[in-house]
Amino acid sequence: MSKSKQSPVHVAVGVILDLDRRVLVSKRHIDSHQGGYWEFPGGKVEVGETVERALSREIKEELGLEILTAFPLQKITHEYHDKSVLLDVYLVASFTGEAMGLEGQAIKWQPLDSLAKSDFPAANAEIIKTLQLPEELTIMSDVSTLDK
Repeated sequence: MSKSKQSPVHVAVGVILDLDRRVLVSKRHIDSHQGGYWEFPGGKVEVGETVERALSREIKEELGLEILTAFPLQKITHEYHDKSVLLDVYLVASFTGEAMGLEGQAIKWQPLDSLAKSDFPAANAEIIKTLQLPEELTIMSDVSTLDK
């Protein structure tokens, strides 16, 4: 099958972390696109809707959570054989409520270091890579230019 020539599906994605640095993931329904895989929750951005509004709406509908604070994390484009997606990924820094699978989906809090790319749709590989980076990085000058 040839690659899609349609505009990408714009999706707001939430990376929701708890105080133990675990991330909330949900299982895609088997009859949906990329069904059976785990995913970071979210959904389509509707025409005329901001990404932030779409993210808040989807997280409330899917999980029963109210987002208090969220920050842009990254944008990812990915081409599947039948469609392309644009993922607008946000880090949800604070929320209220207790997560429930309100659409009948399985959910779980998963440690960041146990996220396996093979358990997620291919478009999520970059999110997982970003989440598994160290929290702090050391930045040093080029030592060859330092005075001795």
